[in-house]
Amino acid sequence: MALEAAAQLAPVQSKARIDILDILRGLAILGIFFMNIPFEGQTTVVMFNRMQMIGWAPLDQWSWAIVQVALEGTQRGVLEILFGCGLMVLASRAMRPDGPVAVADLYWRRNLWLLGFGLLDIFVFLWTGDILHIYALAALFLFPFRLLGPRLLLALGSLFALGMAVSGVPIYLDRAELVAAVPVIEKKVAAHQPLTKDEQAKQKDWQKLLERRATGGAEVKKVREMEKQGHSGSFLAYAGMYIGFYFEFMAPQIGLSIAEAFCMMLVGIALWKWRVVQGGRSTRFYVILLLGCYVPGLIARAIGAHEALSPVPIVHSYWITQEPARILVSIGHVALVNLMVRSGVGQAVLAPFKAAGRTAFSLYFLQQFIAIYILFAPWGPGLWGKLSWSGLYGIVLAVLVFEVIVANLWLRAFAMGPMEWAWRSLAYVQWQPFRRRRGAGPEPGWAAA
Repeated sequence: MALEAAAQLAPVQSKARIDILDILRGLAILGIFFMNIPFEGQTTVVMFNRMQMIGWAPLDQWSWAIVQVALEGTQRGVLEILFGCGLMVLASRAMRPDGPVAVADLYWRRNLWLLGFGLLDIFVFLWTGDILHIYALAALFLFPFRLLGPRLLLALGSLFALGMAVSGVPIYLDRAELVAAVPVIEKKVAAHQPLTKDEQAKQKDWQKLLERRATGGAEVKKVREMEKQGHSGSFLAYAGMYIGFYFEFMAPQIGLSIAEAFCMMLVGIALWKWRVVQGGRSTRFYVILLLGCYVPGLIARAIGAHEALSPVPIVHSYWITQEPARILVSIGHVALVNLMVRSGVGQAVLAPFKAAGRTAFSLYFLQQFIAIYILFAPWGPGLWGKLSWSGLYGIVLAVLVFEVIVANLWLRAFAMGPMEWAWRSLAYVQWQPFRRRRGAGPEPGWAAA
């Protein structure tokens, strides 16, 4: 039975595909470039210190605000949801507790190879912020959870957001106490009145915050030196900078990143079982879901973005609301796309993104190559550190239009993207068809079954 099941395993063919998954994946993988390009095209010091310093004309302000409120983290969230859905599509023949072992074998093999591609992205394509290895590591733990009910899955998937919100409360309260104490301390200092030990401690804490706000502290000094060496012209120095960034800033946070991705994948499985992602609910349901997610989520994120612009240390609500709001807006995006495909106009607008979804794996690597090896490399056109927010996002739009055109043209001749072909061939331990068969539709893209 196991050998028979293994022989029947094959990639999902075009007639069995769900277009909405391709559209969502295409939009998400294209949109994620908006979040990546500032770290590739601008100095990290400036962005974390004062984002206004790289350009704050009206177009810069609007473009920064739109990305922060509507896109930041949510494209990652949609991809995490789709990974959960991809598991359900792949494991549809293994939903019984005694389902074929071959499905589980294929699932883990796919994710182990995905981990390998993630390491390739970090150490060859030099992208510090790679998501592939995070998703692969999170997905390795996901398979046994496919049999749980959607309510339990949603509850488990909400634990990370709950934990982040709860952990933000003491930070919020400590900062609120400090901000309230500063005027009193300053008044006493001006009147030459003695400070209590508690007030002296708070005064030192406040000065440290002001100094960090002005200079970024020792961490920023280290980043500045790494960037100076990395952009000196040598490829080895350039590669060493990006790899150093990964070990310095990303690797220490990998546990949190995996937990975030894993919990969001659980939410994705729950939404799949409720037939939400694949368009199985009523129009009224999606309208209610969109409003229920967008209204609180976008408001919380808008408040957080406004707080981030403060020139002095203040209390930040996003310490509590950031992760819950990210999840809400991500689900809101899913609802919006499902609503759009229910009209002829919406289908026409979204149709080009199906090809992007079917070649998402390849487009993700192409983004890194264009940004890191061409546009912002020391041997490139000299754009690194020179563009404002609107300039960076203008490049993103140009690259994304290029990628959508390339994806649609590519799938006229080929069954899948080159990275999809390599991944699928390795996962199935068999060369997959690369050229498109006459009369056949394109094969599924990254994160699909």
